[in-house]
Amino acid sequence: MQIEKKDIRALSKDQLREFFVSNGDKAFRGNQVYEWLWSKGAHNFDDMTNVAKTTRQMLEENFVINHIRVDQMQKSEDGTVKNAVRLHDGLVVESVLIPTNTRTTACVSSQVGCSLDCNFCATARLKRMRNLNPDEIYDQVLAIDNESKLYHNRPLSNIVFMGMGEPLMNYNNVIKAIDKIVSPEGLGMSPKRITVSTSGIPKMIKKLADDEVKFRLAVSLHSAIDEIRSRIMPFSQNFPLADLRESLEYWYNKTRSKITYEYVVWKGINDNKASVDALVKFCKYVPCKVNLIEYNPIDDGEFQQASEESINEYIKALEKNDIVVKVRRSRGKDIDAACGQLANKEA
Repeated sequence: MQIEKKDIRALSKDQLREFFVSNGDKAFRGNQVYEWLWSKGAHNFDDMTNVAKTTRQMLEENFVINHIRVDQMQKSEDGTVKNAVRLHDGLVVESVLIPTNTRTTACVSSQVGCSLDCNFCATARLKRMRNLNPDEIYDQVLAIDNESKLYHNRPLSNIVFMGMGEPLMNYNNVIKAIDKIVSPEGLGMSPKRITVSTSGIPKMIKKLADDEVKFRLAVSLHSAIDEIRSRIMPFSQNFPLADLRESLEYWYNKTRSKITYEYVVWKGINDNKASVDALVKFCKYVPCKVNLIEYNPIDDGEFQQASEESINEYIKALEKNDIVVKVRRSRGKDIDAACGQLANKEA
């Protein structure tokens, strides 16, 4: 009778230790295998060179390692690398390595497709197929860490959850993946170098605060006027700005961690004085900074990049009110790796 093999990375270290003890081996063997699975990112049991061959065979008979595979890698003229990552069930997500002179950032996905319906985003046009498992999120980071070492001679320095999907709609798995990334038994990264970006789900932002997470929070705001925001992000009709504001105040009171607002200025949508004034007012509720993001059109529709003049109006007003503002120029545009462009065109 064929044994149904289990996903070995769904086991905790203690469960692995118990497995070995129950099979007449020493508990520390579980520690060895755990290290191979996570710190060393082993793709198969034969990679585990300090584990006896008979033990490797036993693992092979009982378990699988559902590792991701980088199916296709594209390099941009500006050094950005986009990975098409094939999962064990054949579905594909995308992740991106973004280099600068001083650091390399991984932009990782949390869902296949997305739960939400932001009108400006290519990923939202794919329906949500499923949530990613913690190991699949971790593997994206590991793959980009290896690429960073290979192409830039340095390990990965930052991670942003700004790829495909809404991270807070896959809450438990995202938290488990981050726990593994920051653990000395994983990649040992500082949580301060990790940013989770959400479209703004108040209940889940409060949960983050209650769970006392140590990573940073970014919110895709795009408008501080309810009517305009719900035109850009229709789901936000269920989460008015008053509720979002309350959840962000709750977050800051609990964590003392400053929030980043991601904000794109579109022609004829939020490139007016009322929108600028509303953002300045919203920024005064909680300590924050604003990233004005260059937009990457996904078609010839209603969402087009606003003029430089409109963006300067935002910068002027924010700086006048002592609000830190940065303009994030687009990276990886030539390979559809920029913000809002991830949509598995090749899949």
